[in-house]
Amino acid sequence: MNQSFRKKRYAIDNYVDGILSGNRIMLSRSITLIESKLAADNELENAIIQKILPFTGASIRIGISGIPGAGKSTFIEAFGNHLTAAGRKVAVLTIDPSSQQTRGSILGDKTRMEQLSNNPNAFVRPSSSGATPGGVHSKTRESILLCEAAGFDVIIVETIGVGQNEITVGSMVDFFILLLIAGAGDELQGIKRGIVEVADAIVVNKADGDNLAKAALAKMEYQNALHLLATNTNGWQPLVTTCSALNGEGIHGVWELVCQFEEQMKSNGFFEKQRGEQNISWMHDIITMRIQNLFYQNPSIKQSLDTLEDSVVTAQTTAAAAADRLMRIFTDSAER
Repeated sequence: MNQSFRKKRYAIDNYVDGILSGNRIMLSRSITLIESKLAADNELENAIIQKILPFTGASIRIGISGIPGAGKSTFIEAFGNHLTAAGRKVAVLTIDPSSQQTRGSILGDKTRMEQLSNNPNAFVRPSSSGATPGGVHSKTRESILLCEAAGFDVIIVETIGVGQNEITVGSMVDFFILLLIAGAGDELQGIKRGIVEVADAIVVNKADGDNLAKAALAKMEYQNALHLLATNTNGWQPLVTTCSALNGEGIHGVWELVCQFEEQMKSNGFFEKQRGEQNISWMHDIITMRIQNLFYQNPSIKQSLDTLEDSVVTAQTTAAAAADRLMRIFTDSAER
């Protein structure tokens, strides 16, 4: 490959110094590096994360998910601009869906958040979800740490959409917002219980104009629904509020909920406890991912996989039997 087309790699200290000095270009390059699947980049990633680790953890991490049409991008832009106007530095990590055929992604959030993207106290980084389930990128946790080390004290993680499997973001943030709207049919029937149970707040957006009364009614209905769920183990009772991201009304109230939550969780010791548990969960996720990579990169598995897949397709064997056979091949090759 022509040298001019190769991705330039820097020394570890160049990345670290750039991140710690708040250099956005180097922060972006560092996130690109950690999202790479190349073995050489993975080695650099581990060294960079280890070096910036002492400078992380000082932010409030906020996850945001929502139903289609809820206005997530508009809300995040209004929310982010409100926070920067109050003196906060905001990093937004957005996740765009990937094509299941090409794994390509539109990555259009910087276009949808043009004002926030140009805000000197904000950083907007879109990433492709790839094959990662849960509505986030497999390296979102690492990206959070990089943004914290770069001096951002509010980290917002926006998931692809809403669904039962999009609760993964709850294992990497402090506060999780579920963004909904009124007047879109029986929304509660379309929302999986799992994502409601991990939400720390429900925000009914587009509470303006002719939709104001509907939003107030939706707020009451959602709050009543939340009361049917058990109180979170941290003692926090999830709340519902309304806002209009379009005109900025109610945005400050959402931030007040986040601050109220942070104060309560830090006073009862749950804030740090949850962060510790999230790190353990992160470790196990990495172990699972690396074992899976070892399995599928094993030469004996590569040699046998197509044949066994064909046997499953033609019903000559069961999926369970094929899986057991592959596991025996893998363990036998590992013992040799």
